[in-house]
Amino acid sequence: MASVETVSETSILGRAFANPMLWLMGGFGFASGLPLPLSGFTLRQWFAEGHVSLGAIGLTAEIGLSYSLKFLWAPLMDHAAPPGVLARFGRRRGWLLTVQPALVLSVALLALSRPAVAPALAAGAAALVAFLSASQDIVIDAWRIETFPARLQGAAMAAYVWGYRAALLISGAGAIALATPLGWHLSLFLMAGLAAFGIPVTLAAREPPPPASGSFSPHSLRQRLAESLVAPLQEFLARPGAVPILAFVVLFRLGEAMAGVMLPPFYRALGFNRAAVALASGPVSLAAVLVGAALGGWLVARLGVGRALLFTGWVQTLCLAMYVLLAYSAGSHGVLLATSAVESFTEGLADAAFITYLSGLCSRAHTATQYALLSSVAALALRTVGGLSGFLAAAAGWKLFYSLTTFAAFPAMGVMIFLLRRFPPEPKPAPEPRW
Repeated sequence: MASVETVSETSILGRAFANPMLWLMGGFGFASGLPLPLSGFTLRQWFAEGHVSLGAIGLTAEIGLSYSLKFLWAPLMDHAAPPGVLARFGRRRGWLLTVQPALVLSVALLALSRPAVAPALAAGAAALVAFLSASQDIVIDAWRIETFPARLQGAAMAAYVWGYRAALLISGAGAIALATPLGWHLSLFLMAGLAAFGIPVTLAAREPPPPASGSFSPHSLRQRLAESLVAPLQEFLARPGAVPILAFVVLFRLGEAMAGVMLPPFYRALGFNRAAVALASGPVSLAAVLVGAALGGWLVARLGVGRALLFTGWVQTLCLAMYVLLAYSAGSHGVLLATSAVESFTEGLADAAFITYLSGLCSRAHTATQYALLSSVAALALRTVGGLSGFLAAAAGWKLFYSLTTFAAFPAMGVMIFLLRRFPPEPKPAPEPRW
């Protein structure tokens, strides 16, 4: 019997890898992940090298608000026909072919900017990159959901994640490393060229079948807005404990957000060059976060969501102290690599439990919309309070600043303990683990 199961699983895996749509999903993941560091970590590294003020660097966190607010214009892209002749490619591919060339041009515009001379113009170009990238994400998510049957959704998401992670490595650590031999402008022009990879992927993709009620009208848009925003929000806010739950979701990443936004100027102040930053933020960080996420998933299965969330949350909070150690290390490369590895590992560890917790908060009637709203709320700390971290770092100095980021995570832990006592996650039956 065991041999039959093994053959069956191997056959399923083989069919999955042979499915060209999964390879396209990986391509879409690459197209989706590539712009993110260009309006985040990579941009802040460029700003730090241009001697932009810490306050201005911190405010670049606000650039990513598009990723948190994309649900506001998602109904429009869901119902409106793509503009002009692009409508003949279909609703999903037509919108992708509208957004993707503009995204390539926005990255090229960013490459032409000069943060040391005109940081506001560079930030504006990065904000355009973030807006178009978030819009592309809306359509890619819709294409995935409508293209793959339920039995292949997990495989499709796995293909997406691997493409996404590869792109983050290239436009993050890769772009920073390439800036040494090529300069920032040429490095980012290469990223613009890679952003164009999404266009042939879209052309090769198959348009999903349209829904039964497919036409756009102002009435259908209003109805869609009510269904996608108002009803799910009303249902969630009517629950017991809704307000402290939302407070916890907002606060959970506060310490991490404040610490992460300031990393590029912090690394530069300690004397680390581009090669050291690229190594720490690239392969070391990627390997650590993948291992942490795997262990976090195992802990959720073994301990349950509540206990896993409590354990991983405290581990991540306490490990923020690694940044304080780095501040006192006088630019030790070993401490830099250890800090990046530990922090990325605990991020993956805690995110596995946190994402599971968020998923459990969603009702079956509004699963996709409520998860989108909760994940948007979870990013608010990074996109709002995180943006003020530069002013705090400038006023307090690096050692005190990173001590404060550790304590900034404590309010979330207090709210978490309250929630787990008063409104514990509902236990769900799970199969016995096979490890």
